[in-house]
Amino acid sequence: MKVNFSICGTQKGGTTALDSYLRDHPEVCMAKRKEVHFFDHDDFFKRGGPDYSNYHSWFQPSSHHLVIGEATPIYMYWKSAPQRMHQYNPEMKLIFLLRNPIQRAYSHWNMERTRGTEKLTFLDALLAEKGRLAKATPTQHRVYSYIDRGLYSQQLRRVEYVFPRKQLLVLKQEDLATASGVALQSIADFLNLSAFPKIENRKVHSTPYAATMSSAETNLLRGAFRQEITDLEDYLGWDCRDWLD
Repeated sequence: MKVNFSICGTQKGGTTALDSYLRDHPEVCMAKRKEVHFFDHDDFFKRGGPDYSNYHSWFQPSSHHLVIGEATPIYMYWKSAPQRMHQYNPEMKLIFLLRNPIQRAYSHWNMERTRGTEKLTFLDALLAEKGRLAKATPTQHRVYSYIDRGLYSQQLRRVEYVFPRKQLLVLKQEDLATASGVALQSIADFLNLSAFPKIENRKVHSTPYAATMSSAETNLLRGAFRQEITDLEDYLGWDCRDWLD
């Protein structure tokens, strides 16, 4: 059986918590680690096609497993990933957790600052992003894409160009964080699983911030995402006005 579902995004959107929940479901086989990074690994797809045995080595399904999946959040962002996933398994189901893109950008920067890969202040990093992304052309930048990764509607449309909407499940990160039972039931229904065992809400990899966003940083991001949030509302039929508060 091929891998038949993936948690594709978004980074800093609750994918680690969802990966953890799915590992507790007896009918789900998850990869040996979170973030396999197969379909965004360009070198795997350069010469004559990928070696899927490499990918399959990350999974150890048993007879009681009904689905096999993994969680690599960059798949949503990486432009070539959806086509590669469709080539591997056109029946694959894709799950997306979307977080307020303003909060997501700050969480992303805070993670890179903690790792030591980001030396700039958040405001300076936002102002430098366009130039940093240009230097990565023709590929994308995995680290300094604080605003770019939050352009969800563009990314989802790119995915839907390859996969039909019925194979996509898009949820708000807040739904998983505050009402995990409801969100997990929608995921179980989407994957044709029995109900999840009774579980408590959990936070995974929640890193405290050194400080809150400044008004200048917040205002810059509101301007950057205002049209994107409107586009996303139109695309998904959501109300995301609170994301700009």
